[in-house]
Amino acid sequence: MNKDRELALVRDCQRGDREAMETLVRSFDRPVYRATFRMLGNRDDAADVTQTVFLKVFENIHRFDASFRLFSWVYRIAVNEAIDQLDRRRRDGPMPETEQAADDESQDRAAAAQVSREVQGALMELQEDYRAVIVLRYFTECSYREIGEILQLPEKTVKSRLFTARQQMKCRLEQRGCLAP
Repeated sequence: MNKDRELALVRDCQRGDREAMETLVRSFDRPVYRATFRMLGNRDDAADVTQTVFLKVFENIHRFDASFRLFSWVYRIAVNEAIDQLDRRRRDGPMPETEQAADDESQDRAAAAQVSREVQGALMELQEDYRAVIVLRYFTECSYREIGEILQLPEKTVKSRLFTARQQMKCRLEQRGCLAP
């Protein structure tokens, strides 16, 4: 969606246009869910956080700063909500395990699911700051500039964090036996 379309959509949402609100949700629902799932590692929590994100988007649409891209603003809310959810988990008890693959998967699907679980497990071991840059770069395919906008960081800091996060992921995947040291 280009910037002009985004701004028109925001203006329509600010006027209370339900169709515009539905368009905004349809445009960002799946990417926000995927990003929050990668941050949280739990489908139910990701669904709950995704709903909360859109409630906050609509409650605060009048505060949208047109100098930013709409998706950057929405993703920033999503990252913040996911981090808040992780903080609540820490206060309330141990983190749940990531979800397991279904029993009836074929061997290829089971192997792919195992790799996915290992990657998700390693991702969940990272600090939120590092997890956020990995998720935004590799799972939502944001550019360094876009990640900087979303996380409100200079591009240089994004690159540095991403470098460190990749190194930490590599070590964790080696420890899990997914990569040769």
